[in-house]
Amino acid sequence: MFEGHSHEELEALLKRNPEFRRLYHHHRELNSKVMDAELGVLPIDDTTLAQMKKEKLLAKDRLTRMVESRSLIH
Repeated sequence: MFEGHSHEELEALLKRNPEFRRLYHHHRELNSKVMDAELGVLPIDDTTLAQMKKEKLLAKDRLTRMVESRSLIH
């Protein structure tokens, strides 16, 4: 998800930043649910699926900004 950033950088953020950790896990959970819905494993309506995709994208954007801002500081 974070091209150009090492695994160690992400691990450090996960350990030290509770907001990043919470958002990261939330994004992963949404990603899993969206994939299941698209495969037909999780029966949800189109409106709910669209909302989940939007929420997932917003989470990813926020995570990316957090990683980028950390990179600028260090």
